[in-house]
Amino acid sequence: MKIVEVTRVTPSSNSPNSALEFSLPLTFFDIFWFKHPPVERLFFYQLDDLTPARFNSEIVPKLKQSLSLTLLHYLPLAGNLRWPSDSPKPIILYTPNDGVSLTVAESNADFDLLSSNGIYEAAELRPLTPELITSDDSASTIALQVTLFPNKGFCIGITAHHVVLDGQTTTLFFKSWAYICKQGNIYENSPLPPNLTPFFDRSVIKDPNGVDMLYLNQWLAALGSVNSDSNNHKSLKVFPHKAEAPNLVRATVEISREDLKRLRERILPHFSDSAKELHLSTFVLTLAYLTTCIIKARGGDGAGIGFIIDCRSRLNPPVPQNYFGNCNTGTLTMMKARDHLFDENGFVFAVKKVSDTVKESLEKGVLQGIENKLAFLFELGMELWKSGLPIISVAGSPRFEVYGCDFGWGKPLKVVVVSLDSNAISMAESRDGSKGVEVGLALKKHEMDNFSSLFLSDV
Repeated sequence: MKIVEVTRVTPSSNSPNSALEFSLPLTFFDIFWFKHPPVERLFFYQLDDLTPARFNSEIVPKLKQSLSLTLLHYLPLAGNLRWPSDSPKPIILYTPNDGVSLTVAESNADFDLLSSNGIYEAAELRPLTPELITSDDSASTIALQVTLFPNKGFCIGITAHHVVLDGQTTTLFFKSWAYICKQGNIYENSPLPPNLTPFFDRSVIKDPNGVDMLYLNQWLAALGSVNSDSNNHKSLKVFPHKAEAPNLVRATVEISREDLKRLRERILPHFSDSAKELHLSTFVLTLAYLTTCIIKARGGDGAGIGFIIDCRSRLNPPVPQNYFGNCNTGTLTMMKARDHLFDENGFVFAVKKVSDTVKESLEKGVLQGIENKLAFLFELGMELWKSGLPIISVAGSPRFEVYGCDFGWGKPLKVVVVSLDSNAISMAESRDGSKGVEVGLALKKHEMDNFSSLFLSDV
């Protein structure tokens, strides 16, 4: 890997908006993720004839210029997370001349392998991923990296601070950047299409009971229990990702629309009297099936299953889909091996477990018990840790439609969530638009071999 340039891209100075200070308060949805490691994604674009000369004279300048224009619409992303001495909680603050860190690099890694569904070492992706700059006093909201693979293509890496952006907002920004880059003739005062224009009004998130400060105090108390340095509780440093295990490998698998149909048909006979009560969405079927295969591949005692429910359309009144920031809630359930996970009904049990968890959240309302949500997840997470059970979590969603991010050189050949450890999977829509699901996962080599022999073998 050769680092060509590390620069800072600021919102276009030709616009008066870039000269204005802009701040956003954090909501309880944001503070829920206070110390969570950043989310990292890579978008691979294939250009077989891409030379270093063309990359440096065409690709990089277009990406820089369009990024500068995009940041005019997303000023908080050019700013930083800060905690003013007179504020009870951190804020997102943009001040004039703030900007986004952009690294330009060149790699001789195997582009074809890294952008395929094949198995490769997880550590291969690390050099392509930008590092988010955080300190006790300040934290960047995003970091970007553009990496050339000569005569193959390039990839764009984005690392996002989870307190500032959820997956929906990260994708909204990336699509806006791609739109402006592809248009080519966008100027400082040009509006984005309504569906790409971020909605910044935080008053739509109601918090009459002060859940924001409750969550913050719970985070600080949890940090204080493991860190005796009481002066450091207000640090804005995030938890780092766990280092990749030496034998951790990655792969991508696909579940087609036909596979999903067969999985659904396999479930229904087991619930002939109560099938209508099941929530047999694509998400539920995919998560239940993948979790069953992973647990069997490991031969462990079970796992916790954690996933995110987007709240935008489920609040009253609903929040716009282009709302900027976090608007989701986490949920966690437990499956143990004794719950028939290793027999032929393991998938049936997993579907019922995930379905019930989703249904309970939706029927009770996503804000039901929100005051106790973080403490509950802390407690259950600790219980799982003490029992030695991993938590299999989910990143991404087919609803994000990440393969629609076309900067003018075609849609991505591959989109990868880098920030997966051996206890996480990612989901995206199938690249070919066939309504299937693309799932990324990282496992130890022998576990991946076991998983590969199990996956779709019984469908």
